Amino acid sequence: MSFQAYLDNIEAKTGLTPREFIALAEERGFDAPSTKAGTIIDWLKQDYDLGRGHAMALVHVIKKGPRIDAKHVGTTGSHRDESDVLWLDGKDNRPEPA
Repeated sequence: MSFQAYLDNIEAKTGLTPREFIALAEERGFDAPSTKAGTIIDWLKQDYDLGRGHAMALVHVIKKGPRIDAKHVGTTGSHRDESDVLWLDGKDNRPEPA
């Protein structure tokens, strides 16, 4: 599953976009550099019933923003992404690829 697909699946399950999760994390202070991934994972499990893999996708965007490693961009594997920048504003609002 691509990184973007993880985020899209989280949105389908919770009704919240990645950008909305970032805002919620900021309200709780979870965007601080000192916040451990485990703290965010526990919150996402307890409040949204997200598993570790999906929670880790959100940890990445909360702590590091939308840019990901380009090693899977343009590949044919199951973890391929179309871009090294993730779309955070809702799967239904994502622009069509050029």
